[in-house]
Amino acid sequence: MISQTPVECLGAPDSPWVFVHAHPDDESLLTAGTMRRVSEAGRRTVVVFATDGAAGLADSPPGLQLAARREGEALASAAVLGCDRVEFLGYADSGLDGHVPGGFCSVPVAQAADRLAALLIEERAGVVTSYDASGGYGHPDHVQVHRVVAAAARQAATPLLLEATVDRDQLLRVLRLVHAVGLLPAGVAMDRFSASFVPGADITHRVDVRRHASVKRASMMAHASQAGGGDGVRTLRLLQRLPMPLFRRICGTEWFVQRDF
Repeated sequence: MISQTPVECLGAPDSPWVFVHAHPDDESLLTAGTMRRVSEAGRRTVVVFATDGAAGLADSPPGLQLAARREGEALASAAVLGCDRVEFLGYADSGLDGHVPGGFCSVPVAQAADRLAALLIEERAGVVTSYDASGGYGHPDHVQVHRVVAAAARQAATPLLLEATVDRDQLLRVLRLVHAVGLLPAGVAMDRFSASFVPGADITHRVDVRRHASVKRASMMAHASQAGGGDGVRTLRLLQRLPMPLFRRICGTEWFVQRDF
């Protein structure tokens, strides 16, 4: 059942929100509007990045140079969104196939959860966010965030855990429409999304962020390294090129699933 409580009213009135993301730029796609909305309501807003993003496709060489660039982009995005604190756990980006040696997805869950729990306790967090069990589209670092945040929230006794996701039913409807009019970019296979994210019936919070569309787009623009590189279609580049009315329509809702733990 969809909650009717405004998202900024969730948790104790003065308790901080902690948004946990796998890589710099994930926040701009999944929670940027909610972050801005919560911040504007006067709630302390903290964003945590688990990895350095050094294995991401980009128009910069991978490794330390890219990691430093992505940290700067994350800080710029956080400033746009009104975040009060930005933390980098510093784990290695596992890469899409999870094969980077020592990557975040191979770190013992308890080890990473201990570090995150300490932050949740320090902040006295009232709400923490993670990802759904499939990690959205299955990236191993996203799946690891799901596991680590659940363990940390239990350890820290954080009252509310929300999993950032996408309404799969709505996503598939949009993709079918785009495909029907011949605008689906080459290389985008619709069947890869059939098991991604979660069904609409599982969504517990739909957050209207249309008023914050320009801020959400500015957050995306901050991650300039992720608009290029690689041979496939880059999501950030596609979204940044949309006319604002269409961008607002496509990106004007953010979705969460409330989990008991």
